[in-house]
Amino acid sequence: MAGAGVDALVLRPSPDFRFLGGREGPYLVVTGDAVAETAEPARLVPEGARRVGVDPEMRVRELFWLAVEAELVPASAVLAPLRLRKEPYEIEAVARAVAAAEEVLGQARELAWFGAGERAMARRLRLLLVESGCEEVLSLRVAAGENTARPEHAPGERVINPGDALLVAVCGRWDGYCAEVARVFAVAEPPEDFEAMYSVVAAAHRAGLSVMRPGVPVAAVSRAVGEVIDGSGYGRFAAAHAGRGIGLGHDEGPRPDEDTVLAAGMTFCLEPAIYVPDLFGARVADVVACSDGGPLALGTSPHSLTVLDR
Repeated sequence: MAGAGVDALVLRPSPDFRFLGGREGPYLVVTGDAVAETAEPARLVPEGARRVGVDPEMRVRELFWLAVEAELVPASAVLAPLRLRKEPYEIEAVARAVAAAEEVLGQARELAWFGAGERAMARRLRLLLVESGCEEVLSLRVAAGENTARPEHAPGERVINPGDALLVAVCGRWDGYCAEVARVFAVAEPPEDFEAMYSVVAAAHRAGLSVMRPGVPVAAVSRAVGEVIDGSGYGRFAAAHAGRGIGLGHDEGPRPDEDTVLAAGMTFCLEPAIYVPDLFGARVADVVACSDGGPLALGTSPHSLTVLDR
């Protein structure tokens, strides 16, 4: 805080709030010599404070209500660098979240997909997530056939038929920490040319994983993924980014477009994808920890293309 010229932090329940030990709230105020939860944060901001870091998730009405005579800046300027490297207990917490997400994906393989609609299956997966102990479902994607080629597709009424590609992704929070897993299945049999395209995504994932070690720029991970996809001829159909940091938040640092250098303790969702418009797409997402010994995959779910038989 001193280095950033920030006299106080005011946080609402959010990843930053949880990082600093916030529990009940509704606000957490951090000053140079105290940390306290309060319902009236303005009373704890030091008199004469010139700069106050506020939670990026603060609502507009909360900012007006705060009413302090100080410059308001994002608290992430102070906290984001501290959250990059996880403590061992945090990595264990992320690994538990990954195991829970993979368990849901494993159960998804056993569901009856033939003739069901995307939205109906998404509801079933949401129930499985809740039953797994998921505190908050952050995103859930079920896309069949041509919809797998739409990165922002929301589950609709499209019926899942034999011969479809099927993309399933679950992202949630367990015990405060986030995890995401995404896989693509084939319903009864893969569409024509799909296996060749999927093999490129799997190879890109392996290439990105191979360079994730301390001292390597995060951008090198994106380059490794991009070189595989570009070399296959699918370059113009590649996803815009190859991954993002994950932990208390589902989308945090390190990010591929930053100059961050990987260090032990960073956790990253590696998620290469190819989307061929009007045909099909494929995305493989896994959470990986960077360790002194190199990349440490926190999940165990295989990358081989699963063909669903019902």
